Amino acid sequence: MPSFDTVCEANLVEVKNAVEQANKEISTRFDFKGTDARVEQKERELTAYADSDFQLSQVRDVLTNKMTKRNVDVRFLDEGKIEKIGGDKVKQVIKVKNGIESDDAKKIVRVIKDSKMKVQASIQGDAVRITGAKRDDLQAAMALLRKEVKDIPLEFNNFRD
Repeated sequence: MPSFDTVCEANLVEVKNAVEQANKEISTRFDFKGTDARVEQKERELTAYADSDFQLSQVRDVLTNKMTKRNVDVRFLDEGKIEKIGGDKVKQVIKVKNGIESDDAKKIVRVIKDSKMKVQASIQGDAVRITGAKRDDLQAAMALLRKEVKDIPLEFNNFRD
């Protein structure tokens, strides 16, 4: 029975490369000279540091630009609240999403069921497996999900024939 998995996973290698490129640009930009502006990465957690709220927004802009250039969807980024860390310095924790949350998985299953296509969707942990009798049905299901589910960066992998 042909099937595929619908997942929400960022390419961590590209995220790391984007962070390194962002730090490189921040270190060479004139408006960041003499400041403590930088982005640090620990596994799936990025932390942006700056001297002011405005500079923090500039750091985030540089980071999102680099992510976009490296084909990492910025919808993976879940920005936390801005915290003061002494003096005028501020930081912000940005989490990189991994896996489909249960509410979103239920939404995906509902979209598939409501479409009346000849495919079945089942939740498998943090992924949604979609099975069908024909490969064409599965490809139509992929197209439907890309069109209907815009708020989650979906990827399709593990396609079996």
